[in-house]
Amino acid sequence: MSKPVDAWLLPDGVADVLPVEAARLEALRRKLLDHFSSWGYALVFPPLMEYLDSLLTGSGSDLEGLTFKITDQLSGRLMGVRADMTPQVARLDAHCLPVDGPARYCYAGTLLQTRPTGLSASRCPVQIGAELYGHDGVESDIEIIRLMLDSLQLAGARDIHLDLGHVGIFRALAESAGLDADGESRLQDILARKSLPEWAEVLPRLVPETGAQAALEPLPTLCGEIAVLDRAARAWPDAPVAVARALADLHAVIAALRASHPQVTLYIDLGELRGYHYHTGLVFAAYVAGQRAEVAKGGRYDHVGEAFGRARPATGFSADLKQWLGFDATLPAARGILAPAGDAAALATAITELRAAGQRVVQQLPGAALDAAAAGCDRELVFEDDRWQARPLSSRS
Repeated sequence: MSKPVDAWLLPDGVADVLPVEAARLEALRRKLLDHFSSWGYALVFPPLMEYLDSLLTGSGSDLEGLTFKITDQLSGRLMGVRADMTPQVARLDAHCLPVDGPARYCYAGTLLQTRPTGLSASRCPVQIGAELYGHDGVESDIEIIRLMLDSLQLAGARDIHLDLGHVGIFRALAESAGLDADGESRLQDILARKSLPEWAEVLPRLVPETGAQAALEPLPTLCGEIAVLDRAARAWPDAPVAVARALADLHAVIAALRASHPQVTLYIDLGELRGYHYHTGLVFAAYVAGQRAEVAKGGRYDHVGEAFGRARPATGFSADLKQWLGFDATLPAARGILAPAGDAAALATAITELRAAGQRVVQQLPGAALDAAAAGCDRELVFEDDRWQARPLSSRS
């Protein structure tokens, strides 16, 4: 049976990672995981697939449209291929790693998504991230944001812009206004689109009470530099306690980042509703020049483990590692030793010893000469002074 001529084509949003890029990707993954470990974050490897009701339980239900569904041939139950690792880490924290007090986790692995989540995004990103469970203070949010910024810089990112928001502000104002679920959803949609004319038209109809209406009215415009927080304090002198607490948390984060990352440009958006049904507090996203979308994002999600029976406070960030390769286009230097063909005992011993010492050795095959550059080698194994030795290519005439 003949194959179609396009049998080698991959689906839209899916791409191979070829050797040079794969080497860079793996080197960056190792460097970042080592960095996370130096902060005390323990590595976990959740499975690629789980039963669907586990993957989509609680806050994970927002991922339903991104999740591929399959039937388990052993049990007949519906399973899903992970589209995000955060719900899996919540399950681990709740059932597999019941730590009392703060617990730190990190991970890196491939996801599979039914559609791209943004322009030029992959449908099989390599997600890397870190999460901190068991602490509800702003200090853990600060730690996660600092870890994210340090990781971006380690990967070569420059001129980082950080957007900060807090979904608790709109949630508290909506509750204070007595909005029902439909009204809250309507205003949430308008606020997410920053449609000021629509906001001015719809808000009085949904919130007729003048005090509550006045509190919500400026929310779409409360974005910009740090002075936005002063404008917000003047706009909400009698705001709910949750709003005052959110503003205090944002002040604390800004002060901390000014001390540790003064080179990062901060942007405040008090109407930011990224992951509104998922996040419960601070939300943030990092941007760099030359990238169309955010390069990392995260926030607080205190109820993520509730459906697993252990609703611990949590905060974290994640990113697509493939996207981070664009920060530093430097190709890895060729490192390796090209050995001649043959199975003589002395040659075999020399190759084995070099590999055991951590050297990369590529051996020629008979009748198929390989160029050293093509093999990624900067040295070759030569027999000199009665023994096999690695010599730089340039040292030989």
